[in-house]
Amino acid sequence: MATVTVPTEQPPSPPPSPPPAAWYRRAARGALADLSPLRDNPDYRRVWAGQAVSSIGQQMTAVAVSVQVYELTGSAFATGLVGLFSFVPLVAFGLYGGAVADTVDRRKLGLIGSAGLAVISLVLAVQAAAGIGQVAVLYAAVALQAGFFALGSPARSAMIPRLVPAHQLPAANALNTVSMNLGLTVGPMLGGVLIGAYGPQAAYLVDTLAFAGTLYATWRLPALRPLGDRKGRASVLDGLRFLREQPNLRTSFLADLAAMIFGMPRALFPALAVTLYGGDARTVGLLVSAPAVGALLGALFSGWVGRIHRQGAAVLAAVCAWGLAIAAFGALRNLWLGLLLLAVAGCADTVSMIFRNTMMQVAAPDEMRGRLQGVFIVVVAGGPRLGDFESGAVASLTSPVTSVITGGLACVAAALLLAARRPAFLTYDARHPTP
Repeated sequence: MATVTVPTEQPPSPPPSPPPAAWYRRAARGALADLSPLRDNPDYRRVWAGQAVSSIGQQMTAVAVSVQVYELTGSAFATGLVGLFSFVPLVAFGLYGGAVADTVDRRKLGLIGSAGLAVISLVLAVQAAAGIGQVAVLYAAVALQAGFFALGSPARSAMIPRLVPAHQLPAANALNTVSMNLGLTVGPMLGGVLIGAYGPQAAYLVDTLAFAGTLYATWRLPALRPLGDRKGRASVLDGLRFLREQPNLRTSFLADLAAMIFGMPRALFPALAVTLYGGDARTVGLLVSAPAVGALLGALFSGWVGRIHRQGAAVLAAVCAWGLAIAAFGALRNLWLGLLLLAVAGCADTVSMIFRNTMMQVAAPDEMRGRLQGVFIVVVAGGPRLGDFESGAVASLTSPVTSVITGGLACVAAALLLAARRPAFLTYDARHPTP
């Protein structure tokens, strides 16, 4: 008779043990922004801290100027002219400042730019305290501020590859984005509190004092003269010709322009706040601040960017993510989901900016970095303003919602077209950078 074997019951497997606490700590460190550029490079640490403080002060001044102009005129159009008076000097002096930064000591040029900004902020504080009440004075001050900023900014940006090693540049650019977005989020809030309590002169005075950090940090730097035997003047046209002949760098600029021109619905926020959400000025404030909050969070959790070598592909992926988030924002009717999508778009913009800056700093030779940073300022300043015009024009022909959705989709289409026209950009490798 055959025997029947009865399988013995196996004891249940023990549940998997949770990862040790050290694993969680390593994962957290890998996700958060890489602080090694601050830890390892004292000169960069001082420059970063000074720029973070002065960025907050500059945003306080921007709010104070708008408040003053509106109080004096009661006109939204007159307040909007503040942007025009800053745009023209930004474009003109951005290109010129980039050319100068390639021929002189960048440390000295950075000092001149920061000192000029501090003096203008002091002048604004004096005029506000004295009750001069002349809009022309405010417009002139804004134009001079934009000129000094555009003159010194290319030099400050072109310094970074001389202050940190190449492998830390992605982390350094992420940290620069943190300081910039701290200014965009904290500055207006602090400015509003100070203006409400003590008047616009308080915001101007704090901004003036904030420049002390930037001036001190720049003063402590070693001389940052041009490398090699470069002499004479650097031509703006030479910089533009260089950019035209370098397909990877040119594509990175075109990708940013596509995002800003087609996918920037900033000018439509007041109309959307009323028609889409039934809100008021407070809703507009939430819409304006949401991308900056997302950008700040993206920079704070940027520890992974240093491990990405295909930076061209990352730029186009980030631009597509921006466009899709903007299109989805236009398609929805829920305010909180809309704010979340705007924050996602801001985060994607941060990723794109980190990699575009890194490509420009590594792939471009030192003698061209100033001029390329000047072009970068023009793109950053001009792109959103062209985007305001594009979104407003489409909205006037269709509707604000249609303008937002089609703009976001056009941004994605432009990124895909760039990928098709320039496949080598997708394979750009940060370990073997080619401009």
